[in-house]
Amino acid sequence: MIDLSPAQAAERITALLAAPESRTLDFKRISGKQGRMYEAVCAFANTEGGLLVIGIGDAKAMKPGDKPQGRLFGIEENPEGFDNFRTELLTRFTPAITRLHWVRLPCTLHDGQPGHVVMLRVEKSDQIHSVVNNGTWMRMDASNREMNAAEIAELAYQRGVRSAVAETVPIKLTLLETDMWRMFATARGLKTGTFSEQLKRIGLADEMGGEVRPTRAAVLLFADEPGSLLAAYDTRADIRVMVYDGKQPVPGATPNLRKPAKTVRGPLVEQIDAAVKLVLDELAAGLTLAGSGFKAKHVYPERVVKEAIVNAVIHRDYRLNRDIFIRIFDDRIEVESPGLFPGRITADNIARLGSKARNPLIAQNLREFPIAPNIDAGEGVKMMFSEMAAAKLYPPQYRQSPDAAVESVTVTLLNLERPSVWDEVSDWIDRNGPIGNAKLREIAKLETLAASRQLRNWVSQGLLEALPAASRQQAKYTKPSKDGKSAGSLSLEFDNEIDG
Repeated sequence: MIDLSPAQAAERITALLAAPESRTLDFKRISGKQGRMYEAVCAFANTEGGLLVIGIGDAKAMKPGDKPQGRLFGIEENPEGFDNFRTELLTRFTPAITRLHWVRLPCTLHDGQPGHVVMLRVEKSDQIHSVVNNGTWMRMDASNREMNAAEIAELAYQRGVRSAVAETVPIKLTLLETDMWRMFATARGLKTGTFSEQLKRIGLADEMGGEVRPTRAAVLLFADEPGSLLAAYDTRADIRVMVYDGKQPVPGATPNLRKPAKTVRGPLVEQIDAAVKLVLDELAAGLTLAGSGFKAKHVYPERVVKEAIVNAVIHRDYRLNRDIFIRIFDDRIEVESPGLFPGRITADNIARLGSKARNPLIAQNLREFPIAPNIDAGEGVKMMFSEMAAAKLYPPQYRQSPDAAVESVTVTLLNLERPSVWDEVSDWIDRNGPIGNAKLREIAKLETLAASRQLRNWVSQGLLEALPAASRQQAKYTKPSKDGKSAGSLSLEFDNEIDG
């Protein structure tokens, strides 16, 4: 457990007392039973992670006129209960929750005595956890709720604990014995047994009621028209490429498409190759900027464009009835893939952690083709960030849309040269939290108005977002997490202290 200095602790205590409970922040006293504390830890791990503050009472229990310090009860209220809680955390969950980070804050308690508040940060988990003999919990806006069986199954798909492509579908095997299969079988060295036996041997088919059925992965890899075959089971598997005139889609009867949208079909290897070629050909031709007559040259590294498309195909959620969308605008490319981030991946940590295979059957078997599209072996996302940096472009921008009609993850590649000052500002926010005009002036050696313009530009580009402030002079900015909460939100501001 990390101990903060009194000065650091006082600052954190002040911030905590001013913050409301939220999806990523919960307050609990240590008095009485600790069951709800276990539920909170379980809920954070199963949702987006969060901060459990132990020793601060609920603000709703305060009376008018009470001082905020009246909520400070500390772990001294029940030291034995706190020790038991810490010890039992190791055995109270199935599977065990291990990504826990502790910080102790010295403070003056409500009765004037010295004491301590403890912050426990719970990371978003790769798995689904239950409290032993007390259910499986998820975090709501400011409370915890026990999940039902359907919600647990849905979370298993979202997290990548279960993969739809490993499930069988009642599609005739003869539709998969194609030229693509023969190419794969030769490269894989499959020489003995019947076609169905070979599929079963490599985990791409299973026998049910005396009938051998292929998995979704087998259909996606080898069928000539996987999207058409799987449409009968409310699944789409194609790619739509759309080239827009301007920087935003214009809704209405006549959308601002530069040309008719194209649908890319076929087995996944061919689909990836065709989509990459189509997009690169569009970029090579250049785009005439709407209303200007000037041609924009897109300068993304080809390897980055290909990796964005490969990741969308490999890691999408193949339960969902929606195609992959690639949208090309004057100033960017967007690749939207159905499904949420699997495991504990978020928009904030993907640059550090890389991708997690939602569909191992697809990822593993794509590598067996003579020319494999996914050669980066899990390092592709990190490569994207390094290649964009080397090209002096902004890093890939990830966001997920959990509340859309069909949930999705979108990666945006900005066709904008990155000012070198961005690296310094981005690093400063990562280490210190939200930034204001004064600090930007200090870093970039800018005047007040120029700093304000630069901050507004970064906001309009989606690189920063403004936090609520009493006045423009007090405005602070942070990097958006794209998950519905700011990277500077309270549960994440303490990461550096907690991780030491």
